[in-house]
Amino acid sequence: MAATASTAVNNKSHLSPVFDKPFCFPSQKLLSLATKTLPKPYHRTPLITAAASKNRLTDVVFSSEPDPNTFFDDDDKPREECGVVGIYGDSEASRLCYLALHALQHRGQEGAGIVCVNDNVLKSITGVGLVSDVFNESKLDQLPGDLAIGHVRYSTAGASMLKNVQPFVASYRFGSVGVAHNGNLVNYKQLRGELEENGSIFNTSSDTEVVLHLIAISKARPFLLRIVEACEKIEGAYSMVFATEDKLVAVRDPYGFRPLVMGRRSNGAVVFASETCALDLIEATYEREVLPGEVVVVDKEGVQSICLMPHPEPKSCIFEHIYFALPNSVVFGRSVYESRCAFGEILATEAPVDCDVVIAVPDSGVVAALGYAAKAGVPFQQGLIRSHYVGRTFIEPSQKIRDFGVKLKLSPVRAVLEGKRVVVVDDSIVRGTTSSKIVRLLKEAGAKEVHMRIASPPIIASCYYGVDTPSSEELISNRMSVEEIREYIGSDSLAFLPIESLNKLLGKDSKSFCYACFSGNYPVEPTGKVKRIGDFMDDGLSGNMDSIDGGWLPGSSRVQKTILNEVRTS
Repeated sequence: MAATASTAVNNKSHLSPVFDKPFCFPSQKLLSLATKTLPKPYHRTPLITAAASKNRLTDVVFSSEPDPNTFFDDDDKPREECGVVGIYGDSEASRLCYLALHALQHRGQEGAGIVCVNDNVLKSITGVGLVSDVFNESKLDQLPGDLAIGHVRYSTAGASMLKNVQPFVASYRFGSVGVAHNGNLVNYKQLRGELEENGSIFNTSSDTEVVLHLIAISKARPFLLRIVEACEKIEGAYSMVFATEDKLVAVRDPYGFRPLVMGRRSNGAVVFASETCALDLIEATYEREVLPGEVVVVDKEGVQSICLMPHPEPKSCIFEHIYFALPNSVVFGRSVYESRCAFGEILATEAPVDCDVVIAVPDSGVVAALGYAAKAGVPFQQGLIRSHYVGRTFIEPSQKIRDFGVKLKLSPVRAVLEGKRVVVVDDSIVRGTTSSKIVRLLKEAGAKEVHMRIASPPIIASCYYGVDTPSSEELISNRMSVEEIREYIGSDSLAFLPIESLNKLLGKDSKSFCYACFSGNYPVEPTGKVKRIGDFMDDGLSGNMDSIDGGWLPGSSRVQKTILNEVRTS
């Protein structure tokens, strides 16, 4: 029986023996770094509410004015933008795509879409909601063909407008093309301005639409070289799959920020996906990653691989291993489960504390908590039970319930907590608002002591590469020391995963990961304002980009380090 994706760590074979190494065009150049500019604060209207009496600072929640009786679920976590899938050579391509998207649902829950190709015609079905909400038997019957691409999307604010749901499809002089994109382009605004100056008309504010315009105006032949030419102009993070009348194309940016893997089913069908968990579900064998800077083309002639451009040292997103990817996935050649378990073991070794029980903030903290408990020799128990049936909004009773949002999702188990010294393991702290509520919840349930252990280094800088993080001004670790954060959240102790220990764990691969959110050192500098994830502008708004506030992060020079004794400048 064919091996599943769980064998991925040690499987180094390439998809096509004919193209053992990508072919590189000698004339292509490296991505250029953007001009450095001083950062300006990104403003949103603050809604100030009082924090718990033990916390000496106010609890600042940034939002537009909400319905006073409506709770908006802000998980206080970084958000991944989306997941992508591409399948070639299977008569049930759209159904397999549907299942693969279901496996990637954790990467985006607000929109889903599939484009299939049948008789040289591209057919698209997209919708707002979960994969199971958008697609049913009758809709999948409308998507025949042996070539399909799919996408799940996450947005950050307002209504998730249907016109933003990918894959996008466009027709141009020589045919049609569909595209699904995971990532974020840091020179989007500059490129869009140039295209509009030359007459291009945009229907969305998605950076993915810029890629379609660049392909359409390219003079290169054949189609593959149009993609290459377009990708030479874009900067930032992109893992993309394209569908044409007869080809499936996968592209990954030269730094390899976002993951993209290749696999094959027993009938020879080729599959691309953001994570190996999608391959497992549709019984595809993992073969390899799409390499940073690589373009892989699949058609009736077979599989071709070329190098998009000479690529620098990879800078893969470390947060895939900390939070985004499922534990059963293999990402960047490493088991996510093993990484998180190791993070917990490091915390138990370097930040030990006398305790009676180890618990996790579910679901993302569970594996790290198991690692901590095993290393510390302390039992792991379910001290918090997560409800999986809470939507993004919920109506609150007129008589306010303290920490309403957290209580909706997390229920403490008094029998586990009462009278105990508790270590609680979470994957990260962003603003600190949720952590303070969790600590309070545990103590109200009878915990004698609460010791927070965080399975990542402190987050001090925003991400420009496809992860939705708040501006640096809102990140608690950018404003406070570890001791100040401990006092703010009300825990008895607090420790983060040391960045030095993380690098030691990764060994020789440590330089191939991006740590910009921990250091403020960006591999590709943004140009001017950078669009945030979520397509704020498209939530019912039209107008000049500069006149619509809320969807942009400031163009940045290197955000200055604030870890240890360094002072951030603005």
